[in-house]
Amino acid sequence: MKLVVNNCYGRFGLSPKAQERYWGLKGKEEFARSETIERHDPVLVRVVEEMGKAADGWRARLTVIEIPDGVDYVIRDYDGMEWVAWG
Repeated sequence: MKLVVNNCYGRFGLSPKAQERYWGLKGKEEFARSETIERHDPVLVRVVEEMGKAADGWRARLTVIEIPDGVDYVIRDYDGMEWVAWG
């Protein structure tokens, strides 16, 4: 399964253009905070893969990683730099 994490000190977040693209693909006109999006959401993964660095929000460097399908995972962070634990 693919998911998105922040790969720098700062915080997870989408750029305004990436938020617009994400919510457009979801078919919604109202935006919610990008922090509420499930990190394994296929639309989020698609937006980050398609847009690359243009998807990065303020103080974010978003990266798509892959973990085994069907595992429960937790995203941990230190000062915004994220990693994934699963089991």
